[in-house]
Amino acid sequence: MTARPLWTSHEAQDATGGALVGPDWNANGVSIDSRSVAEGDLFVALRGPNFDGHAYVADALAKGAVAALVDTLPEFPAHNPSLIKVDETLAGLRALGIARREAVGATVIGLTGSVGKTTTKEMLATAFAALGATHASPGSLNNHWGVPLSLARMPHDVRYGVFEMGMNHAGEIADLTGMVRPHVALITTVAAAHIEFFGSVEAIADAKAEIFQGVEPGGTAVLPLDNPHYARLAAAARAAGVTRHITFGETAGADFLLKGVETGPEGLTVSAVAAGLPLTFHLNFFGKHQAVNALGALAAVHAAGGDIARAAAALEGLQPLKGRGGRRKIALAGGGELTLIDESYNASPAAVAAALGVLGAETPGTGGRRIAIIGDMLELGEQSAALHADLAGPAVANKIDTVHCCGPYAAYLWELLPAAMRGLRAPDSTVLARSLARELRAGDVVMVKGSLGSRMAKVVEVITSLASDGAA
Repeated sequence: MTARPLWTSHEAQDATGGALVGPDWNANGVSIDSRSVAEGDLFVALRGPNFDGHAYVADALAKGAVAALVDTLPEFPAHNPSLIKVDETLAGLRALGIARREAVGATVIGLTGSVGKTTTKEMLATAFAALGATHASPGSLNNHWGVPLSLARMPHDVRYGVFEMGMNHAGEIADLTGMVRPHVALITTVAAAHIEFFGSVEAIADAKAEIFQGVEPGGTAVLPLDNPHYARLAAAARAAGVTRHITFGETAGADFLLKGVETGPEGLTVSAVAAGLPLTFHLNFFGKHQAVNALGALAAVHAAGGDIARAAAALEGLQPLKGRGGRRKIALAGGGELTLIDESYNASPAAVAAALGVLGAETPGTGGRRIAIIGDMLELGEQSAALHADLAGPAVANKIDTVHCCGPYAAYLWELLPAAMRGLRAPDSTVLARSLARELRAGDVVMVKGSLGSRMAKVVEVITSLASDGAA
């Protein structure tokens, strides 16, 4: 039996209202990046502030794209390509996503939150995949073009769809949830991330709660009972007509209640009460916050009518994404090894505090130390200095031996540290990375954390290069 294509030319034309140019086609994927376009893709030529996808249409077609969605017809003197001409390509992509969501009968789970979105999304994808065919947004495709792209990529025959929604301004989640129309809406937590654009954490909570505006009738809100803004979120859900609530966390009364976490060399053993029944499972993650994330994911499985035990067992096979808590041993050229905890992908005050807690629970090797390398947390606005300085408390409480800092805001943290804890201070990650080799030794446990714009991956690269064979 021949597999049904993801999109036919006529399905795409009907969805977008565009004009077909050239031969008919069948597409098995949708791409917005000519560098990674695959054979059989429909290439969408988006426009951005610093790029125009129309300049790469010919390249995408040469790499095997079967057609391109465009709003300006390019000139191809050598051949007659297959195109769909629309008024504006982002609107065309949104139309594809909305049409696919309308056509597919999957149970849809949407999630947002200040911290832990992408990791929890991966937990959801893994858990639901154990229960049936599942489609999930890859990586961090959670914005105004990532969400419709993920929707447009959803196959016809999936049983579950999982979509992450992010924002840094009010109104963005409302727009995204209107496309996703989830049956289950999960908020991981609310904290001071992107506070530069909101002014208060309460305003952030209100923006996250916009997710409930798109919930399908009879749907469910999955809420973090531990969060100080739980009542605000619950009220917003009820105001949007979402009356079924399932809670998770450490707080007594949570429907998915964390009872205990045991840390071992390979991760966590989690003990919980899930919808009234005892549940124990393993995670290849570290930190109590990851156990709470997992319970949020399992609560969403329960909300969707899925088998909690089977979903929890599936989580045992999930590994952290790059830059989100993975760890590796680095064998050093001079002998011995250090442990690298890579948290370099992103950062917020809550996430850095949690990462310091993970580092504080580590036992260094002989002669080793707990070392934190912290870069700037971005988009904190007028509160940047204070929120960075506040991290001195968790660093001291978790008995971190040395803290290296880079960036103008992380300097506020460095200034408040006890003198014995102060490591290097540098203007940026590139400068700091140059000096790290002489600061690290065998037995150290080293955690690297900072916002993506702080480019802390450079620090991870340098530490990895210390390996005796040049590779970790």
